[in-house]
Amino acid sequence: MDLTYITRQVTRVARLTGTYLRTERKNFRQEAIIEKNTHDYVSYVDQEAEKMTVRELNNLLPEAGFITEEGIVKQSAEGLSWVIDPLDGTTNFIQDMAPYCVSIALREGEELLVGVVYEVCRDECFYAWKGGGAFLNDIPIHVSGNPIEKAFVGPELPYDAEAYKPVFLRVADHLYGKVASIRIGGSAASSLCYVAAGRYDGWGEDQLNIWDYVAGILLVREAGGKVTDFTGREDFSSKHHVVLFISKKAYLKRVDTMFIIPIVTFL
Repeated sequence: MDLTYITRQVTRVARLTGTYLRTERKNFRQEAIIEKNTHDYVSYVDQEAEKMTVRELNNLLPEAGFITEEGIVKQSAEGLSWVIDPLDGTTNFIQDMAPYCVSIALREGEELLVGVVYEVCRDECFYAWKGGGAFLNDIPIHVSGNPIEKAFVGPELPYDAEAYKPVFLRVADHLYGKVASIRIGGSAASSLCYVAAGRYDGWGEDQLNIWDYVAGILLVREAGGKVTDFTGREDFSSKHHVVLFISKKAYLKRVDTMFIIPIVTFL
């Protein structure tokens, strides 16, 4: 399989879907919103973007199956499968706030082969393939090497506030004032790309779905970063699991004693 060629084709698909999102955002109306769960939204834009993305990817690799957020298409495949989030950062999109993006990954079994994330608002296409490095608009990217006191980190807030609140309070307690700055972006896929590009030094979130993070995992790893769950395990890519993304092993080691262990007591 020519992963370089496939990656290039997937970037084309991601940009195509992103163009649709950009166009629809200009005329988007609040009455189009459906609340799937508490504070978890979807609209016709998510659904149509998914259909478009699936159609294009099916033409590229007809033998591959799909794992999609909106569940419009479900195909089974023991080997190759696409993992798709056609609009990651839906709430940002609804509010006309950056960032939001298209996230596409290709995997074979548990092995990640291709990861592409197109951030619509900044017209930035992040992509990586196994063993090929990570890129932003054709320029190689790498994670940062900042020490923790200079780190720019992005702990995210998932929808289930009741379950996650004690975890986030502990995160804030152990990070606020000890790192340079903390930001919440609203798009898991975009945040992972920002770690890969060295904009964030670390990022983490609980209660993620597989389509939220698999493309970003490959990008971070190919950019020289480390991806684990909150206990330090790296074997979690098919689970609904707590995930922590840290740019450098040295930073992760510093966080182990300060950050991860206290969080685990709440899980």
